[in-house]
Amino acid sequence: MTYSLFLRKALETRLAPAARQWFKGAAGEIADGAGNGRFCALLSLASRHASRASLAPSANELEQAERMLPGWNPERWTQLETLRVALLLSRPDLGGDGGALALSEAFRYADEGELCALYRSLALLPGPERFTWRAGEGCRTNMRSVFEATALDTPFPARWFDDLAWRQVVVKCLFVGAPLWRLSGLDQRLSAELARMVLDLADERRSAGRPIPHELWACLGPYGGARGLDALEREIAPENPDAAGRSAAVFAFARAGDTGRLGSLARTETDPTVQKALELARSGPVPARAFGTL
Repeated sequence: MTYSLFLRKALETRLAPAARQWFKGAAGEIADGAGNGRFCALLSLASRHASRASLAPSANELEQAERMLPGWNPERWTQLETLRVALLLSRPDLGGDGGALALSEAFRYADEGELCALYRSLALLPGPERFTWRAGEGCRTNMRSVFEATALDTPFPARWFDDLAWRQVVVKCLFVGAPLWRLSGLDQRLSAELARMVLDLADERRSAGRPIPHELWACLGPYGGARGLDALEREIAPENPDAAGRSAAVFAFARAGDTGRLGSLARTETDPTVQKALELARSGPVPARAFGTL
């Protein structure tokens, strides 16, 4: 199944009959070679035919999306975003210069909602690596909704960003409070340099008396070294009132392979929340997505 067909089938069960009829006509017009101005207009007009309610994909649809493109999760797509991306994928020239030019025009005139849909589409396009610079722009924006549409629930950054751009995305998630556990590929792209950067951030936060995002500890893995373990000891200290932070430290000890420390904590820990984290950490691998439960 193609991405286009997947989205069309999802829309069939969610759009009203009149909206389905409009989509059929608009998609046909685009497929027949609508000019770039008309193409952009149709993307804008989609707001009259679909709501901003969640697409709410079923478990089967989410599994299918993951099989089609590992790291793609349309769980937080809206119906309107889905309609716009489906319209975009109706273009027969997306793999060539004409499609790239049309996409550039769409970005040029897009409002915030349209930008979210366009950035969500990048991983689904033919030759997505052609749009790495465009995704980089989306990750530099001050609009959090656009940043999250570009960076999260998609394999694009992990697959196509170089090391510097990747680390910048991770750190920006921590700065703006975006849910880092939804950054696909985090477990596969941990590094010593990323660990150093987030430990610097943790030190800065502590010095300023500011809270440390608990997801920061997902960025260490086996690369934190002695400095990382020392930082985790400070986070896990009983006097720390932040149960989520202490639980995240437990997960980070597990990801660092420090089973001995987990064992000693299991014998002394009394906080029920942290005890639950210890049970999970000692039962098997702890992926980055586990931090989303804290």
